Amino acid sequence: MSFFQGLSAFPLTPVDAAGKVEDATLARFLDRIIDAEAGSIGLLGSTGGYAYLSRETRRVAVRVAVDHVAGRVPVIVGVGALRTDAAVALAQDAKAAGADGLLLAPMSYTPLTAEEVYRHFAAVADAGGLPLCIYNNPSTTGFTFTADLIARLAKLPHVAAVKMPLAANGAYADELKRLRALTPDGFAIGYSGDWGAADALLAGSDAWYSVIAGLLPGPALALTRAAQAGDAAEARRIDAAFRPLWDLFKARGSFRVMFMIADVLGLAALEPPRPILPLPDSERGAVEAALNALGEIE
Repeated sequence: MSFFQGLSAFPLTPVDAAGKVEDATLARFLDRIIDAEAGSIGLLGSTGGYAYLSRETRRVAVRVAVDHVAGRVPVIVGVGALRTDAAVALAQDAKAAGADGLLLAPMSYTPLTAEEVYRHFAAVADAGGLPLCIYNNPSTTGFTFTADLIARLAKLPHVAAVKMPLAANGAYADELKRLRALTPDGFAIGYSGDWGAADALLAGSDAWYSVIAGLLPGPALALTRAAQAGDAAEARRIDAAFRPLWDLFKARGSFRVMFMIADVLGLAALEPPRPILPLPDSERGAVEAALNALGEIE
């Protein structure tokens, strides 16, 4: 699917203390992504805090986003949940609201087997009836997809892409070659983990599923376009400008840092959902310096 390619931007989901979606703030985040002409919007991903939101809050967020975007950029909606029936309901909600695609992570408390994950994905893909991207995020789910399981899932109707974690030892080219040999033509393979984006894109990945693009889509898109055009020098230059921000992401957690970025940029004064605590004010200078390093990237 074409919208599982290029830059996918993952915004925060702005909600108040009662869990009510702040429509105007969400629209402001989305407008930045639309204006930058990103390839897709990744709504309710990890950056969107999907795991902390109720079904009703998620349903409202999807409706607000789809209505505001109005078809200008494809909207991919995260539908991960602990129970299969809950994920099925979220997929149906997303489809009813007009989403273009789905993103599914195998959330769990009890460690899952490969067969359990396969059946979970089969049920959600069937119920959603939309192109679905496998979300391979072992750092949060505790489950790592093998190449064989990805290949098996790729044969299911509607399963069209995978969002991979950073490749071990930076071996993106080898991993892409292996996965493409096992999956159907047109199956899209992209990566998350912003600090590895340049390497993954230069190695030929189809997509960058980006945290920072949720608030700074312009510089992220510049990196994506340079890498996908094969301009390694320009991609490396932009990645170097991002390095102070990548260091903060790795040290403090990208989710926490994104809330402070939104505040520093004057876009929104939001707090992460408890028990996640906001970054202390002592980190503000480092965030401002990291953003200043991107000043000339367009």
